[in-house]
Amino acid sequence: MNLKTINLSLLAIGALSLLAGCKTISDSSNDVDYGSSAPLGDNKKEGQSETRYVFGWGNLPLELADPRGGTTTGTPVAYAAPRELPLASIRSAEKPFEKDRAAILSLVGDYRTSFHFLETMGLYEGYEPGRPYHSWATEEVRVLEDRGDFISLQHTLVMHFQMPDGSEMESMVMKHWRQDWTYEDEDLHTFRGDGTWARDRRSSDEVAGSWSQAVWQVDDSPRYEAIGKWIHTGNRSAWTGENSWRPLPRREHSVRDDYGVMEGFHRIVITPTGWIHEQNNWKRVSGEGKEPEYRGHELGIDRYERIVSPSLDNADPYWEKTGAYWREVRDAWKEVYSRRDRFSLKSNVDGRSQFEYHFEYAGKLDAGEPHDSSEAAKFARETIQSFLTDSPESAKY
Repeated sequence: MNLKTINLSLLAIGALSLLAGCKTISDSSNDVDYGSSAPLGDNKKEGQSETRYVFGWGNLPLELADPRGGTTTGTPVAYAAPRELPLASIRSAEKPFEKDRAAILSLVGDYRTSFHFLETMGLYEGYEPGRPYHSWATEEVRVLEDRGDFISLQHTLVMHFQMPDGSEMESMVMKHWRQDWTYEDEDLHTFRGDGTWARDRRSSDEVAGSWSQAVWQVDDSPRYEAIGKWIHTGNRSAWTGENSWRPLPRREHSVRDDYGVMEGFHRIVITPTGWIHEQNNWKRVSGEGKEPEYRGHELGIDRYERIVSPSLDNADPYWEKTGAYWREVRDAWKEVYSRRDRFSLKSNVDGRSQFEYHFEYAGKLDAGEPHDSSEAAKFARETIQSFLTDSPESAKY
């Protein structure tokens, strides 16, 4: 592996670390104000913060008042003009199915994204609130595939970092998560805890008029899948998913080891400036077949705000060079889904995560190595197979 490939791999790992880091530095004056200072009066104790949060805990200890998250400063962004709701594409569609498609396709674009999460309660003796989480990114969402009743959207991070002296680093491009939308989906694979997924068949009556949203990790391994309906009422278009289970996200499993399942529902809402992903999550200790036990609850808001600058066009050459390989990875997963009703995933093989294997291979292509379709398909298939197991190994996949 050459030096450029190594650097690309390190940058990719670094980008995820930035999103799940320890402290946020705002990247523009347009940031949402996460807290506000307010006098606490005579009851204020030494070592307490004067920062208060919406749905917060009042007098948070100083070490809990500062949100954890990304540690970098991004270049200033220019936001796109707000749009009238309902969007013209949704308003002009005559059938509900076409309105739904228009809403899903409206998620495509260039965004400045902010991620906000706050734990709202604990459910065990001795509970102490954790630090809120706040991070940011600039990312592009593009259509990978559109077959009418199936739409695949790929997220790509294109990060522009500003140095302390005001100069701008070369943009960093990294494949991010993917969302697949399927109309009236009767064949799902849902998360069951302990790094395990299983087939979940639905009746045609149960899924009539609904869309499944399947979310995939940055390495295209599965994350979660849920059924929900798009509802278009006046100027509001929103999709609300059913209660579902999800593996812990990186922002949690990098700092927590006391629970293994995110249980809850999420909602996507179209806004004049982009769209919002709202989350309502219970933190469940145990997985399938075990007595429910919960550690606490959190609320999350991911805001996707449309931007016109900086340019995120650097995602294009990345996908021109690596797109064929990632297609092989997706095809390998389709084969797994078609053959297996149930499977578990190892957290690592030979001390490395699945993410590292795939991104190393894609990094070589991005660095200029030629693509060999048969070799790529073999590597993708064998890598995924090496992580598959019939016995749950870890709740921290």
